[in-house]
Amino acid sequence: MTDQEFNIIDELYFVTSFEALQQELGLPEPELREALRGLISMNYIKCLFPDQDTEVPFDPDHFTREGHRYFFLATKEGLLTHNSR
Repeated sequence: MTDQEFNIIDELYFVTSFEALQQELGLPEPELREALRGLISMNYIKCLFPDQDTEVPFDPDHFTREGHRYFFLATKEGLLTHNSR
């Protein structure tokens, strides 16, 4: 897990919006999107859309269009990996 991925998961112990995550981490949008894609592909975080309570499967096209409106939450696997570092 990279430092960037570690820092992202560190923010996702609770449901967090894309915008709040970007603001907290200070990452440019394209860099944050790419890091989130990587974490999603490793099953370390899950996507919630259009609200904080609705989990959706990752759809790259939809994420490209609407990713700024997503919410994210670390998965159990992501938290275990994060805490083992």
